[in-house]
Amino acid sequence: MQRKSLDLWVGLFVLLGAAALMFLALKAGNMSSLSFQKNYSVVAKFDNIGGLKPRAPVKSAGVVVGRVGDITFDDKAFQALVTISLDQRYHFPKDSSVKILTAGLLGEQYIGLEPGGDTKNLVTGDKISMTQSAIVLENLISQFLYSKAADGKDSK
Repeated sequence: MQRKSLDLWVGLFVLLGAAALMFLALKAGNMSSLSFQKNYSVVAKFDNIGGLKPRAPVKSAGVVVGRVGDITFDDKAFQALVTISLDQRYHFPKDSSVKILTAGLLGEQYIGLEPGGDTKNLVTGDKISMTQSAIVLENLISQFLYSKAADGKDSK
């Protein structure tokens, strides 16, 4: 009887470990919040998407309202085309704007959606024209260093 109890506890521990590994795998793959809600897709063009990845969250007022669907390259305009899948229960005006933001200083990137004031709402296939690209930390550092070097040169 003691052997069966030990086997039961070992089996329970193994199942708990497998569940924890599954949870970590879903979190790492950004798949932990799978939603089977109906959605609609809109497209936005960006000059630079930084480290934005498919399935990244789309947030408005801090609430996840959708996910990044597909990221492609427009070889005519030389811009990134980002397909955004928004949850059907959230409606945004046609003149809404999007920007790529970073969670924290070096955190994951996501899309911030700012609603506009138009009376008509976005529908499947619409294009969001007001976009702001990702801020690349390396570019900011190099601009800072070049400006400091130029300031030092002027003072001599």
